[in-house]
Parts: sequence; structure tokens; C-alpha cells
Amino acid sequence: MSKIAILERKCTGCGICAENCPFNAIDMVEGKPEINAACKLCNICVKNCPEKAIIRLQTKAKSVDKTLWKGILVIAEATGGKLHPVSLELIGKAQELAKNVSFDVHALVIGSGVKDIANEILHYGVKDVAVYDDPALSFFRADVFADCAEDYINYIKPSVVLIGATSLGRSLAPRLSTRFLTGLTADCTKLLMKNNTDLVQIRPAFGGNIMAQIVTESTRPQFATVRYKVMDAPIRQDKPSGEIINRKIPKKVFDSKVTHVNTEPIPAGKSISDAEILVAGGRGLKKEADLELIKGLAKTLGGDWAVTRPLVEKGWAPPDRQIGLSGRTVKPRLIITCGISGAVQFTACMSGSDCIVAINEDKDANIFSVAHLAVIGDLYKIVPELTELLQNGGKYEAV
Repeated sequence: MSKIAILERKCTGCGICAENCPFNAIDMVEGKPEINAACKLCNICVKNCPEKAIIRLQTKAKSVDKTLWKGILVIAEATGGKLHPVSLELIGKAQELAKNVSFDVHALVIGSGVKDIANEILHYGVKDVAVYDDPALSFFRADVFADCAEDYINYIKPSVVLIGATSLGRSLAPRLSTRFLTGLTADCTKLLMKNNTDLVQIRPAFGGNIMAQIVTESTRPQFATVRYKVMDAPIRQDKPSGEIINRKIPKKVFDSKVTHVNTEPIPAGKSISDAEILVAGGRGLKKEADLELIKGLAKTLGGDWAVTRPLVEKGWAPPDRQIGLSGRTVKPRLIITCGISGAVQFTACMSGSDCIVAINEDKDANIFSVAHLAVIGDLYKIVPELTELLQNGGKYEAV
């Protein structure tokens, strides 16, 4: 791991570093520079400092014997007595990755009254499911769940640990990677396995302008979180396979200082992530009222509607309607994009859709690189005509 350090004995407080930082990662506090959390380790401040007062410190984590770490572990999320669908998607991806290096796929379930969920997971082709089941685990506490996961990871030593990029997973994963002094890649959109068991973790970086390939070469396990609707779940088998492993709760679980006061369930709402048909609008819409075109086509198709980030920023739609890295990931059977250019932040979160129809006036729009059907033209002419056609006897057959 690396970090930027400022040598106070050399720094004159000239401010050149702050002026040249492209990420606004340097604050001038009482005439002295301080590095904030926005730092991307780009080294521009190091190169521009006239006093050579800024240096990059390089520290290397202790290497491990990678041959001692085998298998892929999926930490399955069980909340409210239900298995989160992202857990099955991770199992499907783990099975695909495991084939390349002859690994087994293991699952881990933490909670109270989760044995039925563990038995259900056995229908999806895992070798075994470890269970930490106790009333003390009836609600999520990051420290307690991390204690249980750490205990099992130390026991089986998996090469890879996959966790859903949910609210629970995003809290649990960094705690685990810190405890094992190893790397974590968040919100991966693609995973590949090298023959040497290094996991290639691919995700958008620098605001989505590039697709970064991240590899944890020297340490284990390799942690990665993956969003819902990015991977494919395996087919459920009628006959279960594998075994349930009941694990003893670590003693330190009962020493947690976190207590449960009350639970206020959030009313279940409709999510665009679960839609089978979506119509999405983007910058090509000229005014807020034009969203009615998008909603009308969606209603005619029996689907739902969504938008890109610029429309949310304008206040035209709520955040839960946004597709993208800072919004929702979707994987419908059909998605029709209207006036969307196709920035990687958007396409990375919808490119897995079964059928993508893109409507855009710009024949060179990026969205056409992922679309199955490209419609080059004015959405203000095409969308109303398509809606009218469907309403007046046109027939839509789900792809």
C-alpha cells in the first residue's frame, strides 16, 4: 500500500501542490498542506513541489504462501428470513471461476434461524455451507458478523471471498480485509481467475472513465464485492448436494459493545433492479415534462421507467430511478434507452440486459456499442410513434 507524506521541515507553504492537484485532495490549513481522502496517489503533487517536500511512501504487505489458500467462499446474506438474490449470483460466478483452478465453492451464512436458508443454498451446487446460528446474531452488527466471518476464513483459508455490494456487505467487507491485511475491490462488474489463482477484479475507476483491472498478488484472501444484477445465478437443482457445517459462535461475539435498541422496517418498495422491462431517459430529453414520453412507453409495455444521473441532478427524478454506478444496477429482459449517450458509468450497470434497444440521434454514441438494436433518430418522433403502434394493435413479444 502507498500514501503521500509531507515533510514539514522542507515545506514552505507555497500552495503549489494544492493548486495543481486535479482531485482537490490537498487542503491548505493554516498555511500548510494536508492530504485529504480524495487523494488518488497520482504523484502530481510530488512532481510539482519545488522544495521536494512531498514524497510517496511505499509499503508492501507481507507475502503469504498462496498454495495454502484454496477455494472460493461466498458470504451469503440472510436478512428478514430471506436469502438476498445477490448471494446466488455470487455462487454462480464462484463456480465459473473455480473451474479454472479446480477450487471448491463454499458458502457462509450468519444469523439467527438461518438453517432453512443454508439448506436451500445446497440446491445450488456448493460443496458445503457453514452456519453461525444464534439469537445474538438476530440483527446485523458489523463487529459481530466480522468476528464470525473471520473465524471461518481462518479455518478454511479461502483464496477468494465474494460478498454482495449491499448495505450489509459494504459494511462487512472492509472490516474483514483490514483484519487480514489484504486487498478489497468494491463494486466489481467483472471477475476473472488467472491460472496462478490471482483474481482479476475489474471495476470502473476515475469517475467511470476507465475500467481498472486490480490484482492482489501477494496476500490472501482476495476480497471483492459485487453488485446485485451483475452476475448470473445458477439453476436450482431439485436434489441438494454438499453438507451443512454448524460452527460454534466465537466467544468475543458476546463481548460486543453494540446493543440492539429497536428495529424500524422500511416499507418494501418497487425497485427498478427487479423490473423485467425498462425504458430509460437521458440528456436527450429537453425538459422535465418530456419524461411523460418515457413513462408512457414504459406503461404501454407493462414495464418501469428509469433515468441517468444528469436527470436526477436536475431534480427531474428521484435517486432510486437512476441507473449507474451511483444509482442502481439493472438486468431486465428488455431495456429501451432514449437519448442516452452511453457513458461507462451507465453501461457498466445495464450491459447485462437480455435485449438492449438504443434510440439516439448521434450515430457514434457509445450506447450503440452495447445495444442489440440501434435506432438512429429523434426520440421525440420515434418514442410517440412506437407507443402509438403498441397501443393500437402492435404486438410486443418478450425477448
